[in-house]
Amino acid sequence: MLEFNDITIRTSSRTLVDKVSLSVQPGEWHALVGQSGSGKSLLSRSAGQLLPPGLSAEGSIMLEGTELLGLKRSSLRSLLGRRMSYIFQDYQAAFAPFRTIGQHFREAIATHDKQRLREAPGRTSAALESVGLEGSLASRYPFQLSGGQLQRASIALALLFSPDVLIADEVTTALDSVSGHRVLSLLNRLRLETGCSILFITHDWRHVRRYTDRIAVMKDGRIVESGGTHRVLDHPRHEYTRRLIAAAPVLSHLPSGLQEVQP
Repeated sequence: MLEFNDITIRTSSRTLVDKVSLSVQPGEWHALVGQSGSGKSLLSRSAGQLLPPGLSAEGSIMLEGTELLGLKRSSLRSLLGRRMSYIFQDYQAAFAPFRTIGQHFREAIATHDKQRLREAPGRTSAALESVGLEGSLASRYPFQLSGGQLQRASIALALLFSPDVLIADEVTTALDSVSGHRVLSLLNRLRLETGCSILFITHDWRHVRRYTDRIAVMKDGRIVESGGTHRVLDHPRHEYTRRLIAAAPVLSHLPSGLQEVQP
């Protein structure tokens, strides 16, 4: 579904991602993990030509036979948001402060499904409600929502057209544990219903173990280990992977009288 082949990302003087190859299969939930600065977000952003100024990407990125690197901006605009969507760690950047939440949804519908523009209010309300928000929030501006509400609104916007590939970059950053599990359960339901693929960038091993099918571990711009989730977590082969797993906090047992809360 989404395939990175020998991707190298550079500045004028430094290589940040070095010949990385990664394949996300149809319907697969694929985790990309590693410490901050390992190149995870840069790799994912290169698929949408969303790298910061001064960075360039080389190699090949294929989305169901479509080469994404070098794709014309007009073609990329019609693809992003419909066939491939992003949920960014910096969720606030997904919204212009002077436009209401509903206006952002209306713009997306006007771009990708103009013939159904009259249905925008209803579709917006339904999308917001699907992530646990009230439909009435569509009339508010981004600054009138809490961080968690704005994060969920960005998720609703990314899921509006049931994309083939969803790239979720630290999607639960602004959410508490219960809300985070609810959002990931929603993403999992979408994946099961539509067959979409998810590239999931995270530091949270709990979510990796609970939801993902495969893992790729990045260090210093390279993938040092990859494989099925349970194989990597239970039998890591690379020393860096073992250190990452060992550094993750684990509740080995709960105090007497407490029970684990399921999402």
